Amino acid sequence: MTKESRPAPDWAGDVGLGVQAWVGETPPTPTESRPSRARGTGDRSTRKSGRGRTRTWEEREAARIAREEAAAAEVEADPEAVARKILLDALTGQARSRQELAGKLAGRGVPDDLAAELLDRFTEVGLIDDAAYARQWVESRHRSRGLAPRALAQELRRKGVGDDEAKAALEQIDEADQRIAARALVDKKLRSMRGLDRQVATRRLAGLLARKGYGAGLAFSVVREALDDGDDPDGADDLEPPDF
Repeated sequence: MTKESRPAPDWAGDVGLGVQAWVGETPPTPTESRPSRARGTGDRSTRKSGRGRTRTWEEREAARIAREEAAAAEVEADPEAVARKILLDALTGQARSRQELAGKLAGRGVPDDLAAELLDRFTEVGLIDDAAYARQWVESRHRSRGLAPRALAQELRRKGVGDDEAKAALEQIDEADQRIAARALVDKKLRSMRGLDRQVATRRLAGLLARKGYGAGLAFSVVREALDDGDDPDGADDLEPPDF
């Protein structure tokens, strides 16, 4: 018996076309089934409508305006409920000063009289406590950044903490704490300053401590001590503390 010779089907070698033929769909012509893969070809409008396309400035601006209008409508519908949610969301996970929370309410268009009423109420129940906030802020920033009281006082002032609350919080840090923190900053910086002239190193390290809020006397004392402990060349004993 002679075997019948049949031409290869159009979908031979193409899995996608083979599946279409198997389920009874009419396979497209070879030119339809194999679109050009050359870079830069194809319908630009189709590519731009894809999920990952970058929005134009006009589209981003329209979206921003729509969000602001929706937020304003929400505040107008139930301003107290919205204001409460803003405050609770802002206080979730971290303390905030009253001034920070007032700014968030103002930014969402909450009326001033309602904002003041809710801030007073949250203060009465202890959810807003600038004194406790200041203590936490000072302890955290001194430990993590090595900031001295002068720098911490400036940060608390920017956050709207009163002078009395700030003063009480800063009393946590005594001179011994400052020397320990300053020495840690200097030791860390010294690791990248090996080989520098002692006078240059002194100037740079003292400047570092000045930016962290340390006074000139303490800064120069800590720097000289650190350089002496590191067996650096002599020659800084006659240097005067730099002016800050």
